[in-house]
Amino acid sequence: MRIAVIGAGGVGGCFGARLAAAGNEVTFVARGAHLEAVRRSGLIVHSPLGDVRTSPGSVVGSISDLGPADLVLVAVKLWDTEDVADRLRSSAARDAPVLSLQNGVHKDTVLRGRLTDEQVLGGVCFISAFIEEPGVVRHNSALQKVVLGPYRTGQAATSRNVLAAFRDAGIEAEASDDIERTIWEKFVFLVGLSATTATVRGPIGVVRSHEQSRRLLHDVMAETVAVARACGVRLDSDFAEDRLDFCDTLPAAMTSSLHNDLENGNRLELPWLSGGVVDLADRLGVPVPRNRTVADILAPHVLGRPAGS
Repeated sequence: MRIAVIGAGGVGGCFGARLAAAGNEVTFVARGAHLEAVRRSGLIVHSPLGDVRTSPGSVVGSISDLGPADLVLVAVKLWDTEDVADRLRSSAARDAPVLSLQNGVHKDTVLRGRLTDEQVLGGVCFISAFIEEPGVVRHNSALQKVVLGPYRTGQAATSRNVLAAFRDAGIEAEASDDIERTIWEKFVFLVGLSATTATVRGPIGVVRSHEQSRRLLHDVMAETVAVARACGVRLDSDFAEDRLDFCDTLPAAMTSSLHNDLENGNRLELPWLSGGVVDLADRLGVPVPRNRTVADILAPHVLGRPAGS
């Protein structure tokens, strides 16, 4: 397949490199020093599953430089989603199926609102990876999983083809017959992990070992479940308890990208995590005091480290 990967960071870099190693024609869209390093030496992925290096030059600096594609993977930060969709519409890859591996529940709404509804597949990924230095991505564990599915019956064949491409690349990939529910299931956990590790300024082991912060973790997830159910998503009413039990199985040192970005003074995806829960809750009349407090506490950091801090 000809695959365009928009965003060559931890997520896009890891999955894109594996797909390239399996014989697919992968082109990354990157920028800055990362772009120049990949253009010069290829993208290097260090992984417990084995290191991978892509061919030099397998990268462009703009979506407008892409050629025709059989699949577009979107792996940019959430604030770039609208711009990506708009640029895709005028690119040579404009007719390709699009699969977003971004966080959150807002991503596909944005993409489906700007691209044709038949193009956008639903999907989530499970991986921990980051850019270690320009041209180098570090995959932190053996986990590299994608779950995807169609939003419309007419997408079933495309969904199967994309699923096969991931599996052929040695990536764990599953089909979902209710992809909206699958996306929300991850979102509940992601909001809980992000909200608590960022506000506590520590990993999940610290969060879950103290009564008050453990209760905060549960309540943030329970509010997110309530919003999902108000949206018509078929989550069990006790799904937050299930995710809390899951959090007890995680490595104590595990944290979130929101926490990492906060510690590094970077821009935060908060408006699409706890902030996104608040926005949806306000429209639906669902009380979410815990997520609102998290969003308020972290608000000064949304655009990066505040001046003078």
